[in-house]
Amino acid sequence: MQPSIMQAFGSNFLGAAPKWYKIIILLFLVLNPCLMFTAGPFVAGWALIAEFIFTLAMALKCYPLPAGGLLAFEAVFLGMTSTETIYHEALKNFEVILLLIFMVAGIYFMKDFLQFTFTRILVRVQSKITISVLFCLAGAVLSAFLDALTVTAVIIAVAYGFYNIYHRFASGKTLHCDHDLCCDKAAAKNREDLQEFRAFLRNLMMHGAVGTALGGVCTLVGEPQNLLIGGEMGWHFVEFFLKMMPVSMPVLVTGLLTCVTVEYFHLFTYGAKLPGNIRSHLLETAIQMEEKQGTKGKVRLIVQAMAGIWLVVALALHLAAVGIVGLSVIILLTSMNGIIEEHHLGKAFEEALPFTALLVVFFSVVAVIHDQGLFHPIINYVLSLHGQSQLVAYYIANGLLSAISDNVFVATVYISETKIHFVNLLGAIPNIGMTGQALMDKLTDPHFARADVVAGLPQAAATQALDIMKNLDKLAVAINTGTNIPSVATPNGQAAFLFLLTSALAPVIRLSYGRMVLLALPYTITMSIMGLVAVNYFL
Repeated sequence: MQPSIMQAFGSNFLGAAPKWYKIIILLFLVLNPCLMFTAGPFVAGWALIAEFIFTLAMALKCYPLPAGGLLAFEAVFLGMTSTETIYHEALKNFEVILLLIFMVAGIYFMKDFLQFTFTRILVRVQSKITISVLFCLAGAVLSAFLDALTVTAVIIAVAYGFYNIYHRFASGKTLHCDHDLCCDKAAAKNREDLQEFRAFLRNLMMHGAVGTALGGVCTLVGEPQNLLIGGEMGWHFVEFFLKMMPVSMPVLVTGLLTCVTVEYFHLFTYGAKLPGNIRSHLLETAIQMEEKQGTKGKVRLIVQAMAGIWLVVALALHLAAVGIVGLSVIILLTSMNGIIEEHHLGKAFEEALPFTALLVVFFSVVAVIHDQGLFHPIINYVLSLHGQSQLVAYYIANGLLSAISDNVFVATVYISETKIHFVNLLGAIPNIGMTGQALMDKLTDPHFARADVVAGLPQAAATQALDIMKNLDKLAVAINTGTNIPSVATPNGQAAFLFLLTSALAPVIRLSYGRMVLLALPYTITMSIMGLVAVNYFL
């Protein structure tokens, strides 16, 4: 029997999302106009923020772009913001958009080299503690220069590939026949080994994912919000690294020590070992795969390694905007490795473009926040604090919000609203001969040293301006570290965690939302506390 038009519409609306989720989104869409015309745009704007955070928190039920996009679309029609403001926000953060489009795609073409690296670690290192630290450290180092999502995708591919190989072997299946990796009936005699192997892979996946957060906080390209914050402050790659170092380095050491501790004492379900017979089988398979690569395969790896070196050098010396450097990697790797078909090139952009579209929706909500002054009371309260208590408040506020919603959204809101406040402070300085916005633009222009910018101002005004910017620098560090570090608490805060949870590997190794939160808990506690201590004492 064919469904009615209304039934078909209800079924099509947000697709396979749960019915209760669809009803809630519809209620939001009905509620917002009512609030707008009764309680006013300020209350309606705060309702929009809460609703949008709900879509981020429920990302496992429905990717936030469709539902969150509808809410943003409605906000424009209700007059909470304008399309011109949204365009201005997107244009101001165009470098971040370029990063997501081209850098993620560029690293896609380096996957063979990255998989080769992680495969070597997995099958050739005997000690579980050593392999855990190497996964965590490799994830950190790679994510400092590459995209965290891509690094996570690589370690997922390695783990999934090896689990597929052993599960088929244990089930008596070949690599070319249909097989359900979630079903253990055929592999009943090896059930204990499979369970231990799953636990082992869960441990490594979490160590690697946490590693992407440890490295991601350190550099301009580690996370999308880093580039956004760095762009607002006018920081280059090296300057960003040095600004974050007082917090990022102690947190990195703490994360690695936490990795060793949980593995050594078998805490929070860590400490699972790789059974000897599985290691032997995987090692044999890895050797066979390397032999099959031949000379052309080895040359591809060499080219990808050289492209990685070029990437690091280009970023460190700031030879071009980050997105342009990513585009150069795409050009080098596709031309040198013979990837010339359009459909092969297109696959590289599949991972980045959904999140790029979501980021523009973020900017739409940020535009509402700007136009309605929604964060002015909060920002004014936090900025009324003084000294280190102000920095600590920023770190905690960003950390708590990032643990329940997306850290890019939180960072976007806080850095933009904070910068507006400091523009007003600069504008209040007497005898500067320009507006506060004009002076801020010059002081955050990466092509000019701040000392040169204030050289033409009266001595008192120059000193006041530099003191104001020094305080803004510290708050920017608190925002960046606050959004990056405590957000490891849940998959909602870290895109790499959410990517792992929604991957094909998660059900295979029995990695649920609750189990991921439990595995992340020791890291959340130790890294968040160390970050707080570092912000308070080292900034």
